[in-house]
Amino acid sequence: MTRLVLGSASAGRLGVLRHAGIEPVVVVSDVDEDAIIARMADAAPVTVVAALATAKAHRVVELLDADIAADCVVIGCDSMLEVDGVLRGKPGSVEAARRQWQSAAGRAGLLHTGHSVVRVRAGAVTGETARTGTTTVRFGVPGDDDLDAYLAGGEPLWVAGAFTLDGLGGWFIDGIDGDPSNVIGVSLPLLRQLLAQLGVSVAALWAANRVAG
Repeated sequence: MTRLVLGSASAGRLGVLRHAGIEPVVVVSDVDEDAIIARMADAAPVTVVAALATAKAHRVVELLDADIAADCVVIGCDSMLEVDGVLRGKPGSVEAARRQWQSAAGRAGLLHTGHSVVRVRAGAVTGETARTGTTTVRFGVPGDDDLDAYLAGGEPLWVAGAFTLDGLGGWFIDGIDGDPSNVIGVSLPLLRQLLAQLGVSVAALWAANRVAG
């Protein structure tokens, strides 16, 4: 019975998988994202998010309990927004989130999500693959009162690009071009393809990771 391990604390990613019929085991890595980003200052955005996702997946493999490591796939993901060639991660403060919104409002950005999938059997890595998904996000122009209220609620402070598609931020997204689940944090169609490369079907994961109720 192949368990799916989500190497992320993201409520958005967990929600995508649950709505898609998967109850993953959640194991959060302690990867120093800032250190990795600093070492890759000149790298392409898709390369940066792929490296972060891979680092997270590898670290989670090291943290697995023996019973889970007997038969599982580990998924590491990382999302960042690119506007004018500059990557934007989690702003971390109201001031930083406001700056991100002021520069993105009325424009389009690219939401990159790196996906790393590692196959583990009998405690050993037997295969891995990785790819980055990209979705174009068209930002609206929230009024001052709306933006103030959104920032004060705290949601945009801890998400890539200071927005969500599946939460309060959805009010201010005029549209997307591409896969919506990629924007939320894990692309289901891309993940299906990566799993297939490792010989794991969606049907097998449904059977072994059923959502309660």
